[in-house]
Amino acid sequence: MWQAILIMFIAMSSVPAGDLCGKLLTGAQGADPVFVAWSRFAIGAVLTLPFGLRGSARLLRDWRIWLRAGLIAAGVLSIQTALRTEPLADVFAAFFIGPIVSYVLAVIFLHEPVQPRRALLMLVGFCGVLLVVRPGFGGSGGLIWAVIAGCFYGAFLTASRWLSGAGHPRQMIFTQLALSAVILLLPGLAHLPPITPATAALTFGSAAFSAAANLLLFIAYARAAATVLAPFVYFQLLSATALGWAVFGDLPDLLTWAGLLVIIGAGLASALVRR
Repeated sequence: MWQAILIMFIAMSSVPAGDLCGKLLTGAQGADPVFVAWSRFAIGAVLTLPFGLRGSARLLRDWRIWLRAGLIAAGVLSIQTALRTEPLADVFAAFFIGPIVSYVLAVIFLHEPVQPRRALLMLVGFCGVLLVVRPGFGGSGGLIWAVIAGCFYGAFLTASRWLSGAGHPRQMIFTQLALSAVILLLPGLAHLPPITPATAALTFGSAAFSAAANLLLFIAYARAAATVLAPFVYFQLLSATALGWAVFGDLPDLLTWAGLLVIIGAGLASALVRR
């Protein structure tokens, strides 16, 4: 189990590392967010090709697989748009509206039972997101894109649960990456930045960290129960904060710190209730 937890920590550090590369691409290198999103999926699809291609062709006939890919493509594009102007930690905190959206959609569309304690904790987590975004009360408008990204990601999580059993996890990861690359192909190619060593390195880093996170999650969940690993998802917030401070000198303000603590606390409590 400890090996699985260590792998989970590495995976959760890889997620913000990939987005850090994306932020550097859209900032210092002037790349468009749609290129960052498309290249991440395209390179990720190539990297996972040896593991996920076999048996994936049959999934392409299922429109729900395309819907799922479209949701994650829109989510990654939205979060890259937010990262162009907003600090890494703030974006990740606002993005964590995703599990709340997923819970609500699962109740409505998948008819999952409502657990009062979990519902209350989801509401508390939503209050934490509001502390970070502060719509109309001094929050940055760019964080709305992070909230939109979280909504798309929440819908993606629900679609993934809807499609559980449709294919092997390796096939689901590959189709998610490959189809998203197809969906964003034309706008991605239309916004190709000048190719420099820095651009190439950051583009590959963005995709490689993201693909590694997906594969490491697959390995971790194969070694330990989801209920054991669920609380460690919130390590992303701590990693994002550390990376934002180390690279950009960004530290959250007091209200954002409060929001981060509320989101992490509500998330951990919800994971314990689920166990």
